[in-house]
Amino acid sequence: MRRPGAFSLLLAALLPVGACAPAPPPAPPLVPAAAPMVEYLLVDKSERTLWAYSRGKIVRTYTGLQFGDAMFGHKQFEGDERTPEGRYVIDTRNPDSRYHLSLRISYPNPQDRAYAASRGRDPGGDIFLHGQPNGIASGRMQGDWTDGCIALANPEIAELYELVEDGTVIDIRP
Repeated sequence: MRRPGAFSLLLAALLPVGACAPAPPPAPPLVPAAAPMVEYLLVDKSERTLWAYSRGKIVRTYTGLQFGDAMFGHKQFEGDERTPEGRYVIDTRNPDSRYHLSLRISYPNPQDRAYAASRGRDPGGDIFLHGQPNGIASGRMQGDWTDGCIALANPEIAELYELVEDGTVIDIRP
């Protein structure tokens, strides 16, 4: 009978009991964590970018945003085709929009109303984050084409629609 060598004895001492037992089955794959709810939105018109924040960290970035035909300057009156600038909130959602989903921005606020009234004008309203017009299956329309809203690609607004609750603050910068 052959006696075990020093290496075999050392290896046996280092292996835990049951080391030769069959390996356990692999762990089931991890289920992806639910997407974090967005607590704050920041739009930079000049960069055509929207950042979505959760717990103070950017969790989504959307680029190539489209605005009204008069992209620069704060919306002041109905029909000026400008996108508002300032702090607002998402105040409702519309799954049956003329565009692929929409989230309404709380424009006009009291200051916007007062400014327009002081000039005998209507401030306008119905400003939304929305997708492309219904019937556009993929891609984007060319250029700035909204009446003051902020347009995203359809997959982007679909994702954002699920991540944003009514009451979410949105800051829109020039």
